[in-house]
Order: sequence, then C-alpha cells, then structure tokens
Amino acid sequence: MDVYIKPYDKAKIVGRKLVYLKDISEVYAGNKQLANIGDTVVFTVPKEEGEIYLLSVMNIIKKISVAYPDVTVSNVGETDIIVEYLPQEKKENKMLLYTKVAFIFLVLVIGASTTIMFFHSDAQIPTVFENYYYIFFGENSDMPKIMTIPYSIGLAVGIMVFFNHFSKFYLTHDPTPIGVEMTTYEQDTDAAVIDNLQKEQKEKKGRSGD
Repeated sequence: MDVYIKPYDKAKIVGRKLVYLKDISEVYAGNKQLANIGDTVVFTVPKEEGEIYLLSVMNIIKKISVAYPDVTVSNVGETDIIVEYLPQEKKENKMLLYTKVAFIFLVLVIGASTTIMFFHSDAQIPTVFENYYYIFFGENSDMPKIMTIPYSIGLAVGIMVFFNHFSKFYLTHDPTPIGVEMTTYEQDTDAAVIDNLQKEQKEKKGRSGD
C-alpha cells in the first residue's frame, strides 16, 4: 500500500505534547484501511516549556513504518520540518502591537523622506526644474510650482503603483515588493534555524557517542 506525504516547512503545536502526522504534513492514502494514518504520533515534545524542534522526514517515515509495516511511504514535500511547541497560546498585546507598528511606520517614513531629499539634493532637482522652466517659458523662477506640484503628485502615485496597493485596494494580484522581501526573509530565517538545529543535533550525538 502506498502513502504519499507532503510535510510543511514548519508547524506550531499548542497545548499538547503529542505531534501527529496530520499536524506536520498533508497525507494521501488511497486505501480506506489507512483513513486514520494521519493520527499516527510522529513526535513527542520532551519539555514543558516552549521550544523549537527539528523533525527529519526520515524519522517520520520510520514512525509510519512501525505503525503500518505494509505501507510504502513516498515524500513529495520538505525533508526537514520546524516544529514550534507552545504550552499555551500567546495572548497578543494589541497596544504593544500598535506601538510597534506606529514606531516602524515613523522610522520608514522619516527614512524614506530623508533618502528622497538626499537624492534630490545630490541630483540638483531644483536646478533642473528651474532650467526646464526657463527653456519652456523664458523666465527665471525659483522652484516653479508648475513643475514641482505635478512632480510631487507623480512621485506619490509612482510609489503607490510600485508597492502595488494603497490601503486595502490592490492594483493587481501580484505580491508587493515588501511581500516578496518578507517571504525571502522568512525562507532565509527558516533555513538558518534548520541549520542551527542540525548542528545542535550533531553535537548532541557527538557527546553521546563519546
């Protein structure tokens, strides 16, 4: 009998120490006799406090094989799964969350504004506008509004178009640049966590072998 599993890259377990196959993986088994294979225990959290663990797909396959000796398991997903155990669900402090969002928003706005001003100063944008105004109208004018106002509006619109949405209104269904960067950051973070956990496991095996 064939069983196909597609492990997730990470999973969170709250309030219980038994980790079932269905918690960390999608499972497909065509045979009705294997309808409950998702309830197979693949890991038991050893500690009371919250911690992060690394499960290898090889250990998962071994657990399944022990419970179902006649089953052939095929993995079509991740080879390492990050399991985060929490004794209880963390209560989110909304005031703290809003404070963090406001602080980050302030930092980003100030940083972006400073960067734009530095660019304008370095590229001498005011002088460029004055030269354009002289070319088209034959007069000298300091920071002509006919140039600066459309430019400012275009700059704001360009930023909104670049980031793909304004508030809850999306221009397209494509992910925003920030969304792409956040996904890349999460993937890099997961890879670093897996690497660190693998090193810890090797060190523990080395000490136990001594």
